[in-house]
Amino acid sequence: MRNQIKSAIALLLCVLSIFCLVACAEKVDAVGVWEDATYRSDKEFGEGSKTVQVEVKVEEQSVTFTIHTDAKTLGEALLAHKLIEGEDGPYGLYVKKVNGMTADYDVNQRYWSFCKGGTALMTGVDSTDIADGEHYEIVYAK
Repeated sequence: MRNQIKSAIALLLCVLSIFCLVACAEKVDAVGVWEDATYRSDKEFGEGSKTVQVEVKVEEQSVTFTIHTDAKTLGEALLAHKLIEGEDGPYGLYVKKVNGMTADYDVNQRYWSFCKGGTALMTGVDSTDIADGEHYEIVYAK
């Protein structure tokens, strides 16, 4: 009888563990802007001598991309993995899509703010040099 109880408890713990892993894998709810997101959970990309983290924040949710790269700039690293899209403008790349989600000031009065340590960058994404261990934020802003 004890062995049956132990087996039942072990089975229950395994089922709960699997449920937790599946539930945690889908980190972001696919509502609102997130419906168009390519990735809704943290993801790792590439190979290279530098590792940078880029946290994409939209409304109250976020995902973090860990990028291993030899790229010189943040824009180059993000473009290499198709994490951003945009068009060339007078000040460099004007990013309209991040992780498949659109922020276009002309369309929805939203834009992507590129930050480091919570402070907006004073350079464009394609002219921001990166170094190993840095953390950036891309924020859906109004």
